[in-house]
Amino acid sequence: MSGHSHWATIKHKKGAIDAKRGKLFSKLSRAIIIAARHGGGDPDANLKLRYAIDKAREVSMPKDNIERAVKRGTGETEGLVFEEILYEGYGPGGVAVLVEILTDNRNRTSGEIRKLFDRSGGKMGSAGCVSYLFERKGVFTVDAKAIEEDALLSIVLDAGADDMKRAGNEYEIISDPTAFNEVQAALQKAGLTLLVAEIMQVAKTPVDVDIDTGKKVVRLMDALDDNDDVQHVYSNVNVSEEMVMNADS
Repeated sequence: MSGHSHWATIKHKKGAIDAKRGKLFSKLSRAIIIAARHGGGDPDANLKLRYAIDKAREVSMPKDNIERAVKRGTGETEGLVFEEILYEGYGPGGVAVLVEILTDNRNRTSGEIRKLFDRSGGKMGSAGCVSYLFERKGVFTVDAKAIEEDALLSIVLDAGADDMKRAGNEYEIISDPTAFNEVQAALQKAGLTLLVAEIMQVAKTPVDVDIDTGKKVVRLMDALDDNDDVQHVYSNVNVSEEMVMNADS
């Protein structure tokens, strides 16, 4: 299975049983605040806000929390001012790592993220050092047993998807971010359960590493993802199930 969708799948599985729900709600609130600040508080006119709200609803974030975050973003209520930052660096084995941040204290967060890179045997890099290796895409995965390949291909291409391929026991669909909502709606209309439905940074050319290096990369990504200020973590490694499931060993 390709690295980006597998990492996202594992994160969803872990998130479903994660006791740190308060931390998850905090991250989702920040995403809603930023989206509302930049594009307004109407999710019908602000695709980034609609996406952020949908993510919050998926994990049963209370409606009041969502509404408060929107109001903070539009300036109706006061609160901390968050800043969007993209950190770039190199993980174990020299692999590329992107870290999307929402923080109210750039200096604090920079120091924390740099320390996590250093502990992993990697290092933070300068702006632009690895971001050119990625492109933003909508990514969906569907259980291959749920639908015939030709039928699924017809559904997603008609909805505006760019590509679809078999990845192990799943189909992976790739779209431009602007077509994300249309593709998602078409898949849901077909009655399909989406294992992954994310707008994410996808490596243009994923790289293969040995198991030990892969486990170290996954440990770094887990540590980064556990930071309160981190929204998303990406690498250009083809992540295997063995790497993820044995990362703690």
